Amino acid sequence: MGAEDKKLRRTLMSLNIAQIGTGRVGRPTAYSILCAGLASNLMVCDTKPGLAEAFAEELRHVSASLRLDVEITGYERAEEVSGADIILISAGKPRTPGLKMSRRDLSVHNAETIRYISEATRSHNPGAKYVVITNPVDSMAMICKKYSKADFVISTGTNIESLRFRSRLAKSLEVPVSKVQGWAGGEHGSAAVILWSTAKAYGISADEYARIEAKLFDKGSIETYMKSVSKFVVDNIGGTEFGPAASFRDIIRAIGNNTDEVLSVATPMEIDGIPEPVWVGVPTRLGYSLGPSLINSLSEDERGAIKEAAKAIYKTYKTALEAIE
Repeated sequence: MGAEDKKLRRTLMSLNIAQIGTGRVGRPTAYSILCAGLASNLMVCDTKPGLAEAFAEELRHVSASLRLDVEITGYERAEEVSGADIILISAGKPRTPGLKMSRRDLSVHNAETIRYISEATRSHNPGAKYVVITNPVDSMAMICKKYSKADFVISTGTNIESLRFRSRLAKSLEVPVSKVQGWAGGEHGSAAVILWSTAKAYGISADEYARIEAKLFDKGSIETYMKSVSKFVVDNIGGTEFGPAASFRDIIRAIGNNTDEVLSVATPMEIDGIPEPVWVGVPTRLGYSLGPSLINSLSEDERGAIKEAAKAIYKTYKTALEAIE
């Protein structure tokens, strides 16, 4: 058995996961990962004094309830995190409720945080896989790759948009959500695009199902919902929490359990006219390693939209990079 196979086997049996940033998104994410039984060692980290350890105490109570033998540790410095197989980064400044601001507006401030965490965790976590949650996620994954120098860096991409899309598609077609399929792609946020060529209900295209069942559904309203619902949640609750946490848990489960399932995460892609790979959301087979994406099976218009999103992501990345170097 080779070294990679041995690490894969160890990871499937006992996964060391670090959640860096235990705010409104980080806490439900770590909780969801714990409840799913994905970690044998769960490390939580936050610079606010006492926060990570207080949260770790709560997670220990949860593990007692679930009878899960999980080692849970709280840290205040990213440098203290060691031996992680997967590092999730959600630390950073969130959008402000009630203000008109995009995720891109956070890029310069959050790039500093991502750089610090990437450099601080690099030496004590050899071989760790990085999953970036901090907004704007796609360009922040590029910052993480540059400063962590890790082989495996992804952002959570448009996976949450895909879940929002499916929930509204199921409602529009009046079918159980378990019977629909489909993904979004491009840039996480308002620039995400629905990949209608992947949309299905009961295994057939959504358009064909609607025709057979004489259902009327408005694609425009579904896309508007997918792009705007997060602002509605932010304005009324203060931030999105449980939907993203479920999405991120799915990503960690795919990596840790090597499920090879299709999730719309952002991975590096070569784009004509851009001198380096860009992290952009495309449905991709995800397991312990990155499998092939569905890019070649998408329509020409969909591939074009993803390339345009990549250009916007790269512009945000370059702006952030120039500010922190």
